[in-house]
Amino acid sequence: MYADTDEEGLDAHLPVAVEIFSLLADATRVRLVLALRDGEQSVGVLAEAVGKSQAAVSQHLAKLRMSRVVATRQEGNRVFYRLANKHALELVEVAFHQAEHAVDGVVSHRDA
Repeated sequence: MYADTDEEGLDAHLPVAVEIFSLLADATRVRLVLALRDGEQSVGVLAEAVGKSQAAVSQHLAKLRMSRVVATRQEGNRVFYRLANKHALELVEVAFHQAEHAVDGVVSHRDA
């Protein structure tokens, strides 16, 4: 865990951590992460799920792929996207828990 990381490790990863937060500071990309929580999807399915054009979704997915938040699998001429790991989804879920506190103070989750 980062609390145990030395200052050199913290300095090395801090810019990337900030970049991940910046990447997830976009409603469409958050919706894409949530849409991928149940497994891989094609661009067309994701576009429908988030209510955006395939071109717009492809641009968002390219950013998520470059930051290694999503991974791809190609089948013929179709590309399928999946979460590369569970960490981005965990960040989104924690953000929603924090939002519950901020919006009305009523929460449906348990504080640890």
